[in-house]
Amino acid sequence: MLIERVMSDGWLSNAYVVADEPGASAVMIDAGGPVAPLLAFLRREQLTLTHVLLTHHHHDHVAELDAVREAFPDVPVLIHPLERELVPGATGTLSPGETVRSGGLSIVAIHTPGHTAGMLSLLVGGTDVFTGDTLFKGSVGGVRAPGHTTYSDLRSSIMDTLLKLPPATRIHPGHTEPTTVAEELEHNRFVRIWRGVDPEGSEPCTAMGEPATLILLGDDYDGGHKAWVRWPDGSDDIVPGSQVTATPSTD
Repeated sequence: MLIERVMSDGWLSNAYVVADEPGASAVMIDAGGPVAPLLAFLRREQLTLTHVLLTHHHHDHVAELDAVREAFPDVPVLIHPLERELVPGATGTLSPGETVRSGGLSIVAIHTPGHTAGMLSLLVGGTDVFTGDTLFKGSVGGVRAPGHTTYSDLRSSIMDTLLKLPPATRIHPGHTEPTTVAEELEHNRFVRIWRGVDPEGSEPCTAMGEPATLILLGDDYDGGHKAWVRWPDGSDDIVPGSQVTATPSTD
């Protein structure tokens, strides 16, 4: 399998071309840019682009879709049905459980909601999974972005779906560096608490301007932080670390 990745300088978002072998068929996964190197890779390897597959609708994953469509006007652009109307350049839908075939590649769409309602992870050949903004190396997606669902959805998408894949499965996230299922099970701090390996935090904090309990302030893919907080009603949330401050002690 051939996998070519580009990452935007500003958003750190990834776009990929995946092919079974040189001179064969290929798909593009997301189009946040810069897509020019991917278009050059297609030409250099003499690949036939058969599909553009979008993990979700956010701008940092579709910003250069028009450039791809200009180069390949007849190639279908597929996204979850819930997000079809949110991306004008999409031409069709890809439903959970559906399989896309591109030459020797077999790509299964897996619904992993949380960050968005229609988030798709894409399992290629049973060995490589493209997780969009659900699971990153050492971090997880937030549930405060446009079109988000819930913390429970995100946790289930990660623990009950993605990390149930074989340990050697390679994870290609929507931002920054690749990882594996085994690595995230062992080292991802959010996952370690969910597994019961590490304890939850209990420090009072202010999150998004409201009182909360800080369960974990974890590292994020961009060098910042992502926070898992618990609200007074007992519900949990994943929010930007920049929106969390410690509550001063009254001692």
